[in-house]
Amino acid sequence: MKEEMKKYPSECTTIIVGSQLMEDGSMIAARSEDWDAMVAKNLEIFETTDNGPEEFVAKETPFRCPLPKHCIGYSALSPYHLHGEWGSAGFNRAGVGMSATESIFSSEKALACDPLVESGLGENCVFNIVLPYITTAREGVERLGALIEEYGIAEGFGISFIDEHEMWYLETASGHRWLATRIPEDKYFVSGNQSRFRDYDPKDKKNYLASSDLIDFAREHQLFEGEFDFHTAYARDEKLDTTYSYPRVWYLQKLFTPSKEQDVTKNDFPVFMGSDKKLTLQDIKAAFRTHYNDTEHDPYLHSNPKEKWRPISIFRTTQTHILQRKPNLPKEIAQVDYMCEGMAALGIFVPLYEGISSYPEAWRIGGGVSDNQSAYWRLRHVQTLGMVDYNRYAPIIKETYRKLEEEIAQREQEMIKEYLAIYEERPLAAKDLLQEFSDRMLNKVLEVTDELTEHLFTLIARHTMETYEFHGA
Repeated sequence: MKEEMKKYPSECTTIIVGSQLMEDGSMIAARSEDWDAMVAKNLEIFETTDNGPEEFVAKETPFRCPLPKHCIGYSALSPYHLHGEWGSAGFNRAGVGMSATESIFSSEKALACDPLVESGLGENCVFNIVLPYITTAREGVERLGALIEEYGIAEGFGISFIDEHEMWYLETASGHRWLATRIPEDKYFVSGNQSRFRDYDPKDKKNYLASSDLIDFAREHQLFEGEFDFHTAYARDEKLDTTYSYPRVWYLQKLFTPSKEQDVTKNDFPVFMGSDKKLTLQDIKAAFRTHYNDTEHDPYLHSNPKEKWRPISIFRTTQTHILQRKPNLPKEIAQVDYMCEGMAALGIFVPLYEGISSYPEAWRIGGGVSDNQSAYWRLRHVQTLGMVDYNRYAPIIKETYRKLEEEIAQREQEMIKEYLAIYEERPLAAKDLLQEFSDRMLNKVLEVTDELTEHLFTLIARHTMETYEFHGA
């Protein structure tokens, strides 16, 4: 059967949380990848090598560039037809995590002065040409910034980096310009397809990195008046953003900081905010599952696909990842990607540990049409059945996955305790322990998912029969 692919933009929601706001002292760099539900995501692991590819040649765009021979091993979440490209999210063996990318847009005025470059960096290539070649988050910013300046960009994007000590977020400004900011440890940052940065102090090298002429270029071309404001000078801000971008930022800040009253129609949301209470991994998962729950703007509650406010959790999400760096643990178990295939509101987050060397085959396969072997499509079956009647079937799906996530979390704690007891004296046994936990957990998720699919299908069949009964003889 021929696979038909519609070209959707990669539109996402980003959440980054500093260590002082997390209850367990961890750092969080997370993003939903909202693209095309028909594009299965395949999990990949690349090993460290001194004989890596010498050139990157994009499969769907004109971009190409030379690469260092030494390539650090890393994990990735790639589209089924772009293996080795558009890796989306993961950690490398040096302890650096990267999330790429959040689609953002420069203003027409800025692009008139410094246009996009058709053969430049696109969202499809930045992950795989940066993560394997960096050893810190700051190095990630510096390498990506240099590439932007040399090759230009084909589209605007925001990208987060995380390592053992800090997190950075980079936003493109125009064809060849960019700004990156270190995430404050006592703040969180959220973004929904719109550039969010405002302040920039070129003298503060600890907290800011940018293209060298960022301010001078904007001043020369009269992109701002008065004090420099990155958003005013370079970012798009138009009517579309008032319903597509503003509500998501407003809702997430309201979720984490309900004490702060804000007007959803005004784009004066703080770039960085403190939360009213310490946040947990569950809070971050819950945030990605939201859709203006139980309000007039909830498209699923009201069965309204024409809702003007764009929700956070949507059906065409291909995956959501929560890159977490836990404190005071060996990096093999300190670096975790809590990943949900498909729509987070009707999905399950699974922990993908940096210390594993492989995934079960089901998680590495899946294409552009439904099948009953791949993890992506088996999880999609549940989500699709749930969307037949969200208010009837979503509670069943959510409760099933809630129980399973709780079980996995308990198993995780048991595994970590056992791992720590043996990893110094028996490192190979510890590695096997982690791999066995990962395989067992990922296989269990699919077992429960298949059972849930049959249960939902049975309920839908029964409901369909009752609806079209034609009984009365």
